[in-house]
Amino acid sequence: MARLDRQRLLRLLPYLGRDRRRLLFTLVLLIPVAGAAAVQPLLVGQAISALRHEPVMPWLAGMAVPQQLRTLVGLLLAAVLVRLGLQGLQSYNVQAVGQRLTARIRDDLFAHALDLSLRFHDRTPVGKLLTRLTSDVDALAEVFGSGAVGVLADLVTLLVIAVTMISIEPRLGVLLLATQVPVTLAIVWLQGRYRKANYRVREELSQLNADLQENLQGLEVVQMFRREAFNSQRFGRTTDAYRQAVTGTIFYDSAISALIEWVALTAIAVVLGLGGWMVTAGAMGLGTLTTFILFSQRLFDPLRQLAERFTQIQGGLTAVERIGELLEQPIEIQEMPVEQRSAAAVRSGVERASAGEVIFEEVSFAYRDDDPILTDLSFRIAPGEHVALVGPTGSGKTTVIRLLCRLYEPQRGRILLDGVDIRELPIPTLRQRLGVVLQDTFLFSGNVADNLRLDAPIADAELERLCAELGLAPLLNRLPQGLATELRERGGNLSSGERQLLSVARVALRNPSVLVMDEATAFLDPSTEATLQRDLDRLLRQRTAIVIAHRLATVEASDRILVLKRGRLVEEGNHRELRAAGGLYAQLAELQERGLATL
Repeated sequence: MARLDRQRLLRLLPYLGRDRRRLLFTLVLLIPVAGAAAVQPLLVGQAISALRHEPVMPWLAGMAVPQQLRTLVGLLLAAVLVRLGLQGLQSYNVQAVGQRLTARIRDDLFAHALDLSLRFHDRTPVGKLLTRLTSDVDALAEVFGSGAVGVLADLVTLLVIAVTMISIEPRLGVLLLATQVPVTLAIVWLQGRYRKANYRVREELSQLNADLQENLQGLEVVQMFRREAFNSQRFGRTTDAYRQAVTGTIFYDSAISALIEWVALTAIAVVLGLGGWMVTAGAMGLGTLTTFILFSQRLFDPLRQLAERFTQIQGGLTAVERIGELLEQPIEIQEMPVEQRSAAAVRSGVERASAGEVIFEEVSFAYRDDDPILTDLSFRIAPGEHVALVGPTGSGKTTVIRLLCRLYEPQRGRILLDGVDIRELPIPTLRQRLGVVLQDTFLFSGNVADNLRLDAPIADAELERLCAELGLAPLLNRLPQGLATELRERGGNLSSGERQLLSVARVALRNPSVLVMDEATAFLDPSTEATLQRDLDRLLRQRTAIVIAHRLATVEASDRILVLKRGRLVEEGNHRELRAAGGLYAQLAELQERGLATL
């Protein structure tokens, strides 16, 4: 654990590289801040010694008592002002660096999460990812801002106080410092327990966020099926588990604070008892005893702060561990190095045009090792050919599309686009050549124009012209501000058909070589579908098309139909040939005609 912590903390060092000067300046300030804190009890003790006419420091000995007091009060005021001023500057620098550190880490975490394959996201709830990107990163900011540098400040303060005490009165100094040893050992032991409890807190918080996100996303289903009471009870169990986990951390945190207070009171009592006896015996002045009483209080202040900061640090180390686990997740879908690509792949990656030939060669794939989805699947789609994928639910139709887009990697076999293995193509090139329209439409928050452009640099005038050609004018005229209309989350202020219309249009704007549609017109009303179908026919005229079809009319228009069953290609041909063959396709078509099934 300690070695992994060091490795993960070392990973953070590059993030601090741009702020090394400010960090160095902050560390240099530790010494004058600690000196200003240590000199204050000494000045108070000297003032009492001056009032009682006890021995004072040599540089005060030649002054009258009123002058001694004025000098000491002035120095005390200066020490307080210097300490407060330098602490404010130090705190500002540390917090500023901490915020920049966490902003960079959050950016990298977000980019890494987007690069991870769908396989990772399928098994990781969104709420758990959000916890790592928000509260875990915030905990890291807290540990850096008030933890790491604060610990160094406390250690420097302890060292300065220890040296000052021993130089004034070695016997009492050593006695006070000896009390630090058992306290430190006990704190280290309790912090280890706190670390484990805090990890559980983070896990339970992740589950709480995941449950909350799931219920809010599925609110429509929750209300329609009257699941409010049941889901509330289940969420109550999650919050109760989180509460119990937090209670565990509170116990250890309270135990540390109570231990320090008991030891601090005991140490002060010992100083009072032993110091009072020494003052009575004439072995030490009252001013020196006052100095040591103040030092005994100051001595435990850094220890209290160390304990609090160690609690923050343990929480931060837990956050570093969880953040590290995410950053250590391997990126499954990676681009092949240029030097390993074939000459054809290099040429294809440079060229923007693509014929659109798609070949699957003995492709096998499984989301889980014990549940194969595709088995030795092979087929070829010629450039410009329109092919429909048909089969029962679970036959692997959607998986074919996901593999073609390289959202997953097959365990065996190859997928070729224009004769080039898609693993050799740059990912942006591959996905620019593929235009995918899914049945479940996703729109981003923002205006309509931004959702149509996405990554394409299209001017406003050109965008308006293209929208008119695609038949979007009636839709845009209905919207209050046309292309500038702001969309709510997931396009909530549009109908399902309107969202689907926009999703088809944004694919058409990219002029892809291969068009992939998962029943793109499923949610359109007849008039809108008729308008769009004319544009789709024009769009499909010179392009390869792969359609996951659920309606017989769509399938009949295809040049060829591929029938899948349990991940294997069992039939292929056109509609007339497959109906005549009397196989699986004929059975599915007959059932749909009778309204009993979809293709």
